[in-house]
Amino acid sequence: MTLDEFNRLSPSEAREVLLACAHVTRWADAVADGRPYATVEDAADAALAAADPWTDDEVDSALARHPRIGERAQGDAADASMSRSEQSGVDTSDDEVTRRLADGNRAYEERFGHVFLVRAAGRSAEEILEQLTERLGNDAETERANAARNLREIAALRLKGMLIP
Repeated sequence: MTLDEFNRLSPSEAREVLLACAHVTRWADAVADGRPYATVEDAADAALAAADPWTDDEVDSALARHPRIGERAQGDAADASMSRSEQSGVDTSDDEVTRRLADGNRAYEERFGHVFLVRAAGRSAEEILEQLTERLGNDAETERANAARNLREIAALRLKGMLIP
């Protein structure tokens, strides 16, 4: 959709578009209410600003919509399609990589109680595994901040990816 089309959506239509980027109602409402945006970059900047900070409940809501790294999101909802695209560079044809991702995901979820989240777009499976291994050593507070930061980046990138100047 073009930026102009996004700017002309009703508030409820804009909210639905934004919820596909990050399933956080307050954030989607804030970004929708900030329209019209002059540029796609302005919209992405507003998305980042509205997400800083997100509450723990908002982070949980957004995390609940993300599949594990290395697993393909199911369904044809917009957020599932975006997730599949973002993870397209993660090579799951390599059994060893798939096993290591699965083991790391399990360890992460046991330690922190939610899925491991990293901005996967543009990263190889090895880079993601390195991040996963490194972040397993974090304390809960640091890791919560990492998850929130990655969610913000993903939301802004998704919005930029769906808007045509």
